[in-house]
Amino acid sequence: MQEAINLGRAGATDSSLAQRRAADLLELFYPVHYRSNMAVEETMRGELSRKQAAILWLIRSAGNDDGRSMRRKEIVLRLQDWFDVSSPAVTQALRRMARPPMGLVRLVENADSAREKRVILTPKGEESIRTMVERGRAFLQSLMQRLPERQVSGGIEFLRAAVAAVERVHSNGHRR
Repeated sequence: MQEAINLGRAGATDSSLAQRRAADLLELFYPVHYRSNMAVEETMRGELSRKQAAILWLIRSAGNDDGRSMRRKEIVLRLQDWFDVSSPAVTQALRRMARPPMGLVRLVENADSAREKRVILTPKGEESIRTMVERGRAFLQSLMQRLPERQVSGGIEFLRAAVAAVERVHSNGHRR
């Protein structure tokens, strides 16, 4: 009987702790998302616009051919999740990125559909991504040097687990 009472208390305590932790994390939303992440993004993107940098990073992170190409339609869908942007606006950004002096991507007709394009990084686009990575690593390294290693390791472990949990929730259809 006492065990059942203790288990009931533990459940209530776990629920209270979960509520407090959720509240604590929610209070970090603004400083993490809008201040910290935007600082990393600004450092990484250099002269590129937010959309242009997001397109390059998206191809690197979710593209085919070892992060060198992606369907235009997929880029549009992903960017619409992040920005209030229309398909023509993404197409316009891609065309600008394809023309000189940028020359970061090539737009190639898809073999399956003449209407659909494939976006392929040029060597200049690949170099731009390498530069973004270098800038991002240097910026984050300067931050990490100000923190104890155990906090850095614990934070990375937490973020990996949180991203995996979000992906599981997202894939189960629990969007917004």
